[in-house]
Amino acid sequence: QVQLVESGGGLVQAGGSLRLSCVASGRTFSSAAMGWFRQAPGKEREFVAAISWRGGTTYYADSVKGRFTISRDNAKNTVYLQMNSLKPEDTAVYYCASTSRLLPPTERYKYNYWGQGTQVTVSS
Repeated sequence: QVQLVESGGGLVQAGGSLRLSCVASGRTFSSAAMGWFRQAPGKEREFVAAISWRGGTTYYADSVKGRFTISRDNAKNTVYLQMNSLKPEDTAVYYCASTSRLLPPTERYKYNYWGQGTQVTVSS
């Protein structure tokens, strides 16, 4: 069993920055790839970014490439999502997810565990 707890969401103006954190507990965090997804009202949950178990491989959705950075600190069992140059269309609930795979998938169904989510609201 894995527990994931996100934090760091909030209200920010367009062009601003936020850093999301996700703390994992319950199993060996360092051997799991991690991902961030988001879900806006009325829309399906979509892939944002993912990182391999060692952090050497990362993937990003085209919509956030160049603005968001995913990273991890295995000593702290934490994965981060640094979000810069935020846009109103980035407004969503952001979810952290864990998979037993070593390489990070972009497909939602390949993740086994999910956090409760943290709200990010970007005002124009």
